[in-house]
Amino acid sequence: MNLRRNMLLGLTLLFAAFATPASSQGSLANPAALNERAPASYKVKFDTSKGVFVIEVNRAWAPNGADRFYNLVKNGYFDNVRFFRVISGFMVQFGINGEPALNSKWREARIPDDRVTQSNKRGTITFATSGANSRTTQVFINFADNAVLDGQGFSPFGRIVTGMNVVDALNAEYGEGAPSGRGPDQGRAQMEGNAYLTKSFPRMDFVKKATIEQ
Repeated sequence: MNLRRNMLLGLTLLFAAFATPASSQGSLANPAALNERAPASYKVKFDTSKGVFVIEVNRAWAPNGADRFYNLVKNGYFDNVRFFRVISGFMVQFGINGEPALNSKWREARIPDDRVTQSNKRGTITFATSGANSRTTQVFINFADNAVLDGQGFSPFGRIVTGMNVVDALNAEYGEGAPSGRGPDQGRAQMEGNAYLTKSFPRMDFVKKATIEQ
């Protein structure tokens, strides 16, 4: 009886392990439904493989960006996400989810541009963009004063208030992404998620959990 019970328990755990990726998507599987208006100001705590840093978001700086970031954090999008592009003296970029199925849903979930009301100074956080009204989930934190980005439509929506030393310490050994650098190929990261990133870039730092601070 004990052997049979152990076998059943093992099968149950095995099934749960395979079921977790689908079930963990939850509300994130429907980007259009995650459109809650963010508070005028809020803080986000990032617990990472290098330590903790805190971002303060000011909605007046970039309302659309602040709202999107709020909904992503609140629904767990950044949990277990890798810092896949770390360029010393420039910025660190993240926001590709570890689950390929979620990436396919969010890739086209674009938000309108915000006016650039703040400069991309050291410690500010900004959505990445590939053109007009193309922002989705990827963000970056400026390591330096990157005012050159201001005229290119990159609109900061918040800034680091605690733990910039943690951000500075994020592993930069992989640098720029492929094909121009030795870092990850973003296409593969989107299609294969953390399975690709953890195997090919094992020392890459990551977010353990991101939470809205009360």
